[in-house]
Amino acid sequence: MTLIDGKAVSAAVKERIKKEIEEKNLKIGLAVVIVGTDQASRVYVNNKKKACEFCGITSYEYALPEETTEEQLLELVDKLNGDGNVNGILVQLPLPNQIDEKKIIERINPEKDVDAFNAVNVGKIMIGDYSFLPCTPAGVMELIKSTGTEISGKECVVIGRSNIVGKPMAMLLLHENATVTVCHSKTRNLKEVCSRADILVSAVGKAGFVTADMVKEGALVIDVGMNRNAEGKLCGDVDFNSVKDKCGFITPVPGGVGPMTIAMLMENTLRAGKLQSL
Repeated sequence: MTLIDGKAVSAAVKERIKKEIEEKNLKIGLAVVIVGTDQASRVYVNNKKKACEFCGITSYEYALPEETTEEQLLELVDKLNGDGNVNGILVQLPLPNQIDEKKIIERINPEKDVDAFNAVNVGKIMIGDYSFLPCTPAGVMELIKSTGTEISGKECVVIGRSNIVGKPMAMLLLHENATVTVCHSKTRNLKEVCSRADILVSAVGKAGFVTADMVKEGALVIDVGMNRNAEGKLCGDVDFNSVKDKCGFITPVPGGVGPMTIAMLMENTLRAGKLQSL
């Protein structure tokens, strides 16, 4: 079994971005909007700021109070859409109940939508003609490629069908000529389906959900889950200790997919800046 080191792969991506920004003397800006005081969101936003600093991207933070209205947030998005210094806009989810997430996402200019959640960008991913990819699936693809594994012709299984990870993940694998099965809560014979996978991606959000009997001998296993186990310890969807002896490659949690998500956000922001300057 080989451990896929997300920290090392993400460091290489950020290094590449930093170098390009320095060499071409690019001015790139990312606006991050956070509403309320959700602790996990705050940690993410701080990590994004650190990554921006490292890469040479200017980060603009807008921390709004919990009681911000939908109207106020839409006004801010409009302002950022029109701001020439801002190449990427990221509204940290989840948002408080009084705000409709879908409305906010749809209001972000697709050319500045570095999360690739806007319906325009989602549609482009579907047809394979995209500028941006959602950060987590894009990070997963980098991790798979870092192992030297050929994706074309492989049997791939994605557990989870969320708009943020599961669905775009399936599309990206399909664009690389894999045969893809998407599993979810209504899938029958889940164990049997998963154990056929040469590449297994779990994004289900349940600690220890994927056990050794669901994994094919020598498979490449990507664990997107970020959960807490009974002891409150951070863990993934995959029962790491039982699966590690059976698979060929596996990502750890933490230190696997997590760092890649932020690295790919930097990649999207750089791309947005370059596209807007054409």
